[in-house]
Amino acid sequence: MAAPEQTGTEDGAGKGAVLPQHRRALLAGSVGNFIEWYEFGVYGYFATVIAAQFFTPEGGSGVEGLVKTYAAFALAFFFRPVGAALFGRFGDRYGRRPTLILVVGLMTAATTLIGLLPTYATAGAAAPWLLTLLRVVQGLSAGGEFGGAVSLMTEFAPPGRRGLYGAWQSLTVALGLLGGAGVAAVLAAVVSEAALESWAWRLPFLLTLPLGLAALWLRLRLEETPSYTRRQEVPEAGPKPGGRVLAAAIVLGAGRLMGWSAAGYTFLVVLPSYLQSTLDASFQQALLATVFANAGFAAAILPAGLLSDRFGRRAVMLAGAGLVVVTAFPLLRLVQDPGASTAARGAALAVAGAVVGLMAGPGPAMLAEMFPTRVRCTGLGLAYSLANAVFSGCAGLVVTELINRTGSADVPAYYAAAACAVSVPALLTLRRDDHRHPLRE
Repeated sequence: MAAPEQTGTEDGAGKGAVLPQHRRALLAGSVGNFIEWYEFGVYGYFATVIAAQFFTPEGGSGVEGLVKTYAAFALAFFFRPVGAALFGRFGDRYGRRPTLILVVGLMTAATTLIGLLPTYATAGAAAPWLLTLLRVVQGLSAGGEFGGAVSLMTEFAPPGRRGLYGAWQSLTVALGLLGGAGVAAVLAAVVSEAALESWAWRLPFLLTLPLGLAALWLRLRLEETPSYTRRQEVPEAGPKPGGRVLAAAIVLGAGRLMGWSAAGYTFLVVLPSYLQSTLDASFQQALLATVFANAGFAAAILPAGLLSDRFGRRAVMLAGAGLVVVTAFPLLRLVQDPGASTAARGAALAVAGAVVGLMAGPGPAMLAEMFPTRVRCTGLGLAYSLANAVFSGCAGLVVTELINRTGSADVPAYYAAAACAVSVPALLTLRRDDHRHPLRE
């Protein structure tokens, strides 16, 4: 049996030394994640506008259009596992670098085209179908992005820093969502509501083109990971993981992530439309609330990754899941309170984001440690994509539909707390010292 695989570079550089190729890997992996989540955030923030432009024919119901908009959002998430399987297999067979180049090109093209699509008023029933088709392409590329990027970051990580390096993936999720919220907020401030609904909503999607070209340039200059290179140079040693073993690990990984997926999308993406449709907040107020939540999320991610390198993934992720269960209802009630100050609501949302960050920081490294190099892209990509398809992609659809049916404004708290409570048993299966072992071959 081959010797355990080591990550990072120790010879001549010192244990845990950060080398230029490590920084390039972080930057190249991060920029693709930023674009992906920037777009997914923009779609969520402009959900009410997209519903009116693509899913609400003249005389149609606004609520029904919003539900259809979230259905298209969910559909893209359900294609993520397909993309994770296709591009994950490609990445495990041909390398992390070509996979990341391919997926960022697809994501950039699909997102840019959304900004050019004709609306329902122009193209009739074809408009929502065209939008949905592009969302499917985005889902496929996003499914490949996570597995490739996390494999890249964790396989380049110096010893003892895997949690921190993996946390950069989650941080760029937060930065992408914040970037989308910032662009949306600027547009809402500088153009009229009529202009925003007529044409200005297209600008955030078109902005993806220069961002995507920059990401493509960075990834073309990228080196292959040392783990993958060694795997190609060393003959196969020992049996490959069986299909049932791999499937069981993927399901377990998805279970460990379900709380992060559900709570993250509820508090960070669905919140703007919830505030507008349920609490009658303005578009600007909803975006400001999202900025507070995502700022708290971003602030907690890297510290959580560092803590997981010191105390283990299990302890930090369990703390995050438990805090969501305990705080979801009090925080939502504070946001709902008409007498609460803006500062108090902002603080509540920042705390909500921060507790999700406790799960998101160690999450990528935790997944990378579950799978050997030969199936890492596929395994961690599928686990993440399945959790997101079921618990993230459906968050807006489930929350909106349940509020519509029950009339309860507390549905977001029920959804986030329940998912985290169910995730706890899966997190308890983590070993306390997984972070101390090298990545598996």
